Amino acid sequence: MALSSDEIIKREIVDKLGCSIGNLTLKIFPQSSNDDQKIFPEGLTFGVNGVAYGSCDACWFIEGEQWKNPFDNKIVDEKPIIALEGTDALNRGSSGDAQYQRFHHALGAVKCGIIGVYYLKPGVHKIQEDLYGMAYFASKTEKGVYLIIKNLEELKELLMIFNDKAKLNKFIETKLTEMYKQFIEKFNQKYKNWEDFANKRSTIVYKDFIIKYSGRMRRNFTDGSQRAGHIAVGEMYLTKYFFPNKFFYYLWPRMTKLDIQYLDKHKKDDKEWAILRAEPNVEIITIDDLEGVSPEVKTKLMEIKDKPLKNDALRIFKTNVKIIREGLFNGKITIKNK
Repeated sequence: MALSSDEIIKREIVDKLGCSIGNLTLKIFPQSSNDDQKIFPEGLTFGVNGVAYGSCDACWFIEGEQWKNPFDNKIVDEKPIIALEGTDALNRGSSGDAQYQRFHHALGAVKCGIIGVYYLKPGVHKIQEDLYGMAYFASKTEKGVYLIIKNLEELKELLMIFNDKAKLNKFIETKLTEMYKQFIEKFNQKYKNWEDFANKRSTIVYKDFIIKYSGRMRRNFTDGSQRAGHIAVGEMYLTKYFFPNKFFYYLWPRMTKLDIQYLDKHKKDDKEWAILRAEPNVEIITIDDLEGVSPEVKTKLMEIKDKPLKNDALRIFKTNVKIIREGLFNGKITIKNK
């Protein structure tokens, strides 16, 4: 029986790094355990102000050193130092945007002020360069540091030098510089500038805010087979961290306020939905939050609100979103109460 991605990563961590390095102890659970889902220190999930992010696969901590957990402000006797989310996705067909879907797992640790690591085990596909940019800008925005790695030897070096602050700071500075270089070189190949990026990535940039529009529908979040929560969160963080100094309106024009209220009620215990609703400087808006949309456009979008975006539904969506985009650009369509 083939091993799962989680089991492959967890076995590799233990085999290559052992259960402790210096004064750092490894916390890791068997793949069959659900303990990852519990809040640290009982588990490997980190969060802030009651919002839990995706669970990690491993964490190195200092036993007996007190730490105030930003999730619930409780003092615990284990201080987390480095939290890792790992995946074998590069060997499992994840060549594109799917790589972003687990970005928020290690981000919880970063928001708590510690080092978050996203480890993508080398495989047949390459790491999407956008990931390096997301992690770089998150490191410049959040309390902690976010590193993307593809070699556990890098992580071993980080663990071994952690208590030497000068070496640690140099390691992090060098790594962040490398990550930014990998990101910006690819960015400059694909786009002329940030305006070109926005035009090609369904984003409208204003002086103080941005609007990112997407074809999300309510069923995306109620049908467990679609994993739309992970996709929407990945999209959100790519956009947020690429424009870290602007407020972000996340526009879902096929949905209404009633759809959002329904999901708030029925998905309140869903981690991805909670993250989407609680993320600072991000607001989900729907067709009801736009002023100036014609009745014809709204009717057309509501006709396809529950249909997969393909064939005629995709054509209708593109046609009417283009009208909304043009209206937002020329000021004929605005965000209500803004």
